[in-house]
Amino acid sequence: MEGVVAERFREWTAGQDGLQSRVAIFEKIRDMPYAVVPELNDAHRYVEILTLGKGSCTPKHFLLCSMYQRLGLSVLYAVYPFRWAEVELPYPPRLRRLAEALPMSYHLACRVEIEGRLVLVDATLDPALEQMGLPVNKDWDGLSDTQLPMHPSGEEELYHHSEAASLRAQPDEARVTFYNALNQWLEDLRRHPAV
Repeated sequence: MEGVVAERFREWTAGQDGLQSRVAIFEKIRDMPYAVVPELNDAHRYVEILTLGKGSCTPKHFLLCSMYQRLGLSVLYAVYPFRWAEVELPYPPRLRRLAEALPMSYHLACRVEIEGRLVLVDATLDPALEQMGLPVNKDWDGLSDTQLPMHPSGEEELYHHSEAASLRAQPDEARVTFYNALNQWLEDLRRHPAV
């Protein structure tokens, strides 16, 4: 799978300088539809996001880190506790009940050293989700902090990229039920966007 990453890296950065490459990689990863696929939340399997063409914060940011390291950038993982019930989404009633039953979850983004500063880079939400009022990071300049897709319920924790394997959470039945319902709902919204 490492060959796939190298191939996409060459594709996405061909003929561009460092800033343009940084933005191009960010946009390609951001534009993959958001979907929670628990098996991809793994330091060894995240690359499968390139085949599947969709993923959540964890595989997207594992990939972003890998790509940015190829650009010679230093990257740390930034982890934020949050509650799905507090994410500002117009959940349908069943999904709202499932979200309210979930314990604390954790969001993964990246802190990238750019011009001597650790910049928050979050490529989680794809542009199609903007219709729901979610903070999609469009038009990123490659230098400034991006927005988080949710409000953290606690402090940011930083991890070295070598600690990626320790960031994997085993989903329980309640989470899997919620993720499946969430993915279906988001897929339906993409197929039938609000006017």
